[in-house]
Amino acid sequence: MENDYYKTLGITKSAAADEIKKAYRKLALQYHPDRNKTKDGDKKFKEVTAAYEVLSDPQKKQAYDQFGHQAFTQGGAGGGPQGPFGGGFGGQQGGQYGPFTYTYGTAGGGNPDFDFGGFSDPFDIFEQFFGGGGFSQRQRRQSYSLTIDFMDAVKGATKKVTIDGKNQTIKIPAGVDNGSRIRFGDYDVVLNVSPDERYRRENYDLITEISIPFVNAALGETITAPTIDGEIKVKVPQGTQPDTVIRLKNRGVPHLRGSGRGDQYLRIKVVIPKNLSNHQKKLLQEFEEESKKKKTWF
Repeated sequence: MENDYYKTLGITKSAAADEIKKAYRKLALQYHPDRNKTKDGDKKFKEVTAAYEVLSDPQKKQAYDQFGHQAFTQGGAGGGPQGPFGGGFGGQQGGQYGPFTYTYGTAGGGNPDFDFGGFSDPFDIFEQFFGGGGFSQRQRRQSYSLTIDFMDAVKGATKKVTIDGKNQTIKIPAGVDNGSRIRFGDYDVVLNVSPDERYRRENYDLITEISIPFVNAALGETITAPTIDGEIKVKVPQGTQPDTVIRLKNRGVPHLRGSGRGDQYLRIKVVIPKNLSNHQKKLLQEFEEESKKKKTWF
């Protein structure tokens, strides 16, 4: 039985075009054969590409919503010997990169105006790692691994390396991530980014956990928060609940290509004291009694 295309991309039927594209790009990068070496990686990559090919086209999406996979099979419910689109998906295009060969279908054997999530074909996702010319024309290049600090990855840096016995200087652009590749002369440098306990990175956004006492959460306070640009003051409003998220706009990672930055999110963790003095317990009991009179203090 064919997989449901919406489940394949992890979206709902109400997803807008940009949501569909975003979901595809994320999964296609995750399962790309050069990045994902698992047994099912290639299969998953083909599944998400097939799902996006249908759901990104309004006409095909409408037919899929009405007839399901039968809309694209011989004699399908969409009408006609090749489904509702006449020409069907008979055409094939493809290429080869090193040990990888690939094909992908095109409607009617032609070259349709199909948007592969911003790539010219499914395997142009490789541009995310290498950049440069067409995928099928690239030659396999020798790779070297380089470990860098988290701050060097997000802010950029210059590193001295030794390749084939020669001392070289390589520029690390701001915004690279773990697994990013940099073309350097006749080689490709694969980056390993050391984690930073202050930040959790999600694409170009950063997430930082901030712990505050429950009294401060109730009364509100100004805290000092770390950012990649240095510490800043942030106002925590009174009545802040556990796991409240505060957005710091444009405080995230610089975009690797183009301008702009992601955001940083502060997740507030409210700390409940484990050991209270008798006086503190008495104050809390008085607080509870007063709250009962008000019916609620939430």
